[in-house]
Amino acid sequence: MKLGSRIKSYRDAYGMSQEELSKKIFVSRQTISNWENDRTYPDIHSIVLMSGIFHVSVDDFIKGDVEMMQETISENDRARFRALSVALTVAFVAVVITPVPLVRYFSYVGAAFWLVIAAIAVVLAIWVERWKKQHDMQTYREILAFERGEQLDTISKAREEGKRVYQKAALGLSAFVVAVGITALMLHLLS
Repeated sequence: MKLGSRIKSYRDAYGMSQEELSKKIFVSRQTISNWENDRTYPDIHSIVLMSGIFHVSVDDFIKGDVEMMQETISENDRARFRALSVALTVAFVAVVITPVPLVRYFSYVGAAFWLVIAAIAVVLAIWVERWKKQHDMQTYREILAFERGEQLDTISKAREEGKRVYQKAALGLSAFVVAVGITALMLHLLS
């Protein structure tokens, strides 16, 4: 049974209208309606108040819905992270391959345009790093586990945390080598 149906059944069992329940937990009647129709979920404070009003434990009151909410949140997080990752990849590729042609063919305007692209890439990189920090994932294996909606066990997590410094250094060096190589190739092709 979904939480909205549970709220409605408890409310009916106690002979309360939506208006009466809303006054007891300090929300609007429309909010109760939204909860009962599964349009929104109540916050934790409202859940605690309702469990007290209906004389039921919080666990019993929300049973089954916690897993569904976590799965939804997790899938939304993964989708946002994928979108951010794709945007960062596109921006990085643009930063690497566009400076020489832009400057060569458009001079200062091209350089200014490239700086805008670079600024966008930096902002995206900061967002990705914040996202990774928020979800405690830095290494490739941690990111893959997050993408699959899984969590590493304690031992694997400790191993991955030990690798973080080395993987960041290797990634930075690799990015530098690729950028220099592509720039050299572009200069050679355009000269």
